[in-house]
Amino acid sequence: MKIIGLTGGIGSGKTTVAKMFEELGISVYIADIEAKKLSNRSKVIRRKLTKLLGPHTYKESQLNREFVAQKIFNDPDLLKKVNAIIHPKVASHFKRWAKKQQGPYVIKEAAILFENGGYKQCDKTILVVAPKAVRIERILARDNSNKEEIEARMKNQWSDSEKKKLADIIIENTHLETTRKRVLEVHKNLSQPQ
Repeated sequence: MKIIGLTGGIGSGKTTVAKMFEELGISVYIADIEAKKLSNRSKVIRRKLTKLLGPHTYKESQLNREFVAQKIFNDPDLLKKVNAIIHPKVASHFKRWAKKQQGPYVIKEAAILFENGGYKQCDKTILVVAPKAVRIERILARDNSNKEEIEARMKNQWSDSEKKKLADIIIENTHLETTRKRVLEVHKNLSQPQ
């Protein structure tokens, strides 16, 4: 089974692209969603995060995401430490999940696939890109973030030009129908036997 990494900067539309692959019958693992679930149910993650960030890290047995975001998004060292606690657990969870899937390939969607080295465990990688102004507009429409918060989050991710150097496939996600056609084309290529 081929493992295809899917990534893109915040607001690029990687979740939209992931849903298009799901509509084609491909199993998709959304690393951020699984990381949130694991952060809430893993005693090891809970203990390590609380030790690192303090007693307000969890609220009523749920990760206090607002508190954690405020602590890490302007502190790259702290962000790395948090990722070092969560990402190994997500990686092992993904391996167990992938073994249970059917089909020519599975997709692992992860925001920081290149930044954390996760792309090395993939057979191919797909990078979803969109102009920065479009990305900011999308995030403003979906989140309660302001432009400054969005740009701070963007600074914690590699630029598209850095990611393009490592990507095998690039999907420009500006117009939905064009994106859908490109996803179908990529799907046909990935479905070919190796």
